[in-house]
Amino acid sequence: MLQVQEAIERLLSASFEGPECERIDLLQATGRVLAEDVVAVLNVPPADNSAMDGYAVRVEDARAAGGTLPVSTRVPAGQAPSPLKPGTAARIFTGAEIPPGADAVVMQENCDAEDGNVIIRQMPEPGQNIRPRAQDIAAGDALLPAGHRLRPQDMGLLASQGLGTINVYRRVRAAVLSTGDELVEPGKPVGPGQIYNSNRYTMTGLLQDWGMDVVDLGVAPDDPARIEALFREAAEAADVLVCSGGVSVGEEDHVKPVVEKLGSLDLWRIAIKPGKPFAFGSVCGKPFIGLPGNPVSGFVTLLIIGRPFLFRMQGMAASPPIPAWLPARFNTPGSSREGYLRARYTDGGVELFGNQSSGVLMSTSRSDGLVRQPVDTDIAEGDRVEFLPYASFN
Repeated sequence: MLQVQEAIERLLSASFEGPECERIDLLQATGRVLAEDVVAVLNVPPADNSAMDGYAVRVEDARAAGGTLPVSTRVPAGQAPSPLKPGTAARIFTGAEIPPGADAVVMQENCDAEDGNVIIRQMPEPGQNIRPRAQDIAAGDALLPAGHRLRPQDMGLLASQGLGTINVYRRVRAAVLSTGDELVEPGKPVGPGQIYNSNRYTMTGLLQDWGMDVVDLGVAPDDPARIEALFREAAEAADVLVCSGGVSVGEEDHVKPVVEKLGSLDLWRIAIKPGKPFAFGSVCGKPFIGLPGNPVSGFVTLLIIGRPFLFRMQGMAASPPIPAWLPARFNTPGSSREGYLRARYTDGGVELFGNQSSGVLMSTSRSDGLVRQPVDTDIAEGDRVEFLPYASFN
């Protein structure tokens, strides 16, 4: 069995056709991946401006006049100001450009207005309450690199440069397929020996969270011919195939031989718990990810092993989830496989969900993340453990 990190590296070294680019409206860019470096072409702010509502003055004039100056002009935001007349003050508002000749702004709370004059009760220092030109961004600054996944604050940053459209990678299309005669879709009655298909929804939710478009191929019965037909359909419709079930060694596990017939199986069986029967290869020239059928195993392996590869397919570096090192509120023996234990925050540490079986999907919903347990490593209460919050996988 491959170790987890070796499996991840094998996936990342696989070759595939890179994503195409498209230019889209900036308002539609949340979660999309930049296809080019973005360099600032404008200074932000473009000129010195007022950080306060108040009065723009030349400090030397204000001091010479004992703090009382006539107000010679009014400077609202959005208008180019005239030079400040010597020995006067300008009424100014937040964001307005500083008039030439002024070197400070006195906030209005420290002033009194009287008979066309301003009386300054607290004398400013030069530069006070002035936001200098290019304080935020200077033309030529590197803003965001290619491969960066855009967040709302990034969209604001790009908008500050006047960019109405942006060049991004096209969303990767992921075909999702579940296998098994026992699977029934929610909303339909369940017969003897049948269960509802939860994997379809877990896989789809994760892929959509990661910015991918999902091509839903439904459920394939335990029939090699039907599985082959659906795999061929997936290769035509999508960039990558993500399949759950059928990759183990049972007599009804038909996915593995079909993959080998239509392409190649490059790795199979990973030293991870839960999730040993994880597979990776190609089908008709398209990448194939085969997840275990047990719901927790499929969830964990898609997070830990599949995610870095799928992020790379989108032109994005998959930053490892940021761990929190917290004291364990449990004891558990080590294993020959790297473990991922469902856990939740408690009392300044983490505790395990009571049942860690790979079939207990409740353990993923009632937990806050995964505790990574290295190979052959016992965990005792009080040990600091590597906790991976689910939020860090997005």
